[in-house]
Amino acid sequence: MKAAALNEDHTYHKAKIWQIGFFTLNNTATNLYMFILAFVTYYATGIVGLTVVAVSTILTLMRVFDGITDPIIGFIIDKTESKFGKFRPMMVIGNIILAGSILIMYNVTHLLPESLQLVFFILVYAIYVVGYTMQTACTKAAQTVLTNDPKQRPLFAVFDGVNNTILFTGGQVFIASYLVIKHDGFTMALFHELNTYAILAGFIFTVLAVIGIASKDQKEFYGLADLTVQTKFRDFWPILKGNRPLQMLIIAASSDKLTLSVLRHAVVVVMLFGILLGDYSLSGTISMIIIVPTLLITFAGVWYARKTDLKKAFVISTWIGLLAFGMLVAFLFTIDPTTISLSDMGLATIGFIVLYTLGMGFGALPSALVNPMIADISDYETFKSGRYVPGMIGTLFSFVDKLISSLAPALVGFAVALIGYKETFPEIGDTLTTSLYGMTVFLAFGIPVLGWIASLIAMKFYHLDSKKMAEIQTSIAEAKEKAEEKRMSEPSAELVGESEDMLNTILNPK
Repeated sequence: MKAAALNEDHTYHKAKIWQIGFFTLNNTATNLYMFILAFVTYYATGIVGLTVVAVSTILTLMRVFDGITDPIIGFIIDKTESKFGKFRPMMVIGNIILAGSILIMYNVTHLLPESLQLVFFILVYAIYVVGYTMQTACTKAAQTVLTNDPKQRPLFAVFDGVNNTILFTGGQVFIASYLVIKHDGFTMALFHELNTYAILAGFIFTVLAVIGIASKDQKEFYGLADLTVQTKFRDFWPILKGNRPLQMLIIAASSDKLTLSVLRHAVVVVMLFGILLGDYSLSGTISMIIIVPTLLITFAGVWYARKTDLKKAFVISTWIGLLAFGMLVAFLFTIDPTTISLSDMGLATIGFIVLYTLGMGFGALPSALVNPMIADISDYETFKSGRYVPGMIGTLFSFVDKLISSLAPALVGFAVALIGYKETFPEIGDTLTTSLYGMTVFLAFGIPVLGWIASLIAMKFYHLDSKKMAEIQTSIAEAKEKAEEKRMSEPSAELVGESEDMLNTILNPK
């Protein structure tokens, strides 16, 4: 049977739209925890009493530890086969650990003797990291079973983009315009209320995600099923070394992640809106203003990805984000930023909102496209070597991605220490000095510009376009059909033992 003879029904397995929508909530659940932990610096320094440098160093080391746990969790996912599937157990257990660690961290640390606080904070944070890794690894790995249809995979980015827009913008509005005012700053009462909402919402999101993936978390959707080549833990390095698309997406996406991590860092938001613009509540108001344009940008980007491919949508959106923030840097050095106010809709305000919207909307879109692109890379690995290792692929990506993006808290911490903030972080209402002005613009918009340049360079060498992915899915489908034909003609045949020889013939014909 020639590959061309396979029809679309045999080549692609599809998901219902609601299944894709529900499963994206798994990523929303972990992003929700990541969002509330962005404010842990104010708890650790303002309530516990740890120093700025100590907290920044801890957060950086924990991010590195997060990356180290990824390959281990990914390997466990790939080896897991239970009556509850491969991914669902990890999602549930991970969410339970996340909730428990947050409750313990914020309710116990500040009550301990000063000599024990630092060690306890580190230990509980490490437990949090394990739970976060378990749940978030499934978001990337389970993309392969959710759907392999190139018209459907980008839809994950629509739901994910909408969810993240509501989470990060709505969350910032909720904190800046409601919780901070209600509790008069980042107090224990604020953290108790915020964490309660996050834990409840995270649990609901996880349950819905489990429902969404339930019918797809079955062996028949695990790559080549019985033909899959067995993989050992030591195969991590050969997979990374031999998978160029994985290498390039790691560079591109980790650059994007670093830029967004810095831009969304609670301290940078305070520096930009609370000091440079002089109105911290503006961060929430502008976030609300840009929600609709950001969603429209997401819809347009995914439509373009479905018409062409994920790579083209990734590259074009990155270019637009880069140009918008590059212009915004120049713009902020030519105006008085304190004139940016919704009560004065002059050139400064309109210019800031337009450029900020374009930069945030198009700059965040590639991050929403990454998860379905990781699924493409996992399928490429199956096509290339016969290995079905979505857990390993996803966590290899996360490992390097987190090592690079772990620089965000350290970068912010050492950057503000460089301009004199050694004991405390910049706070709302601080005097705007020349050095603070320059550092704010650099952290908020200069870092993203540099990160997006690195991303565009990496994508020049990423070759999984629509034509290549069609070839990959057709070849995998053909391998499955040949295996089924062999099973029907030789019912006693042990296909697993013959998998490598068969796959070499089918996937890599001479």
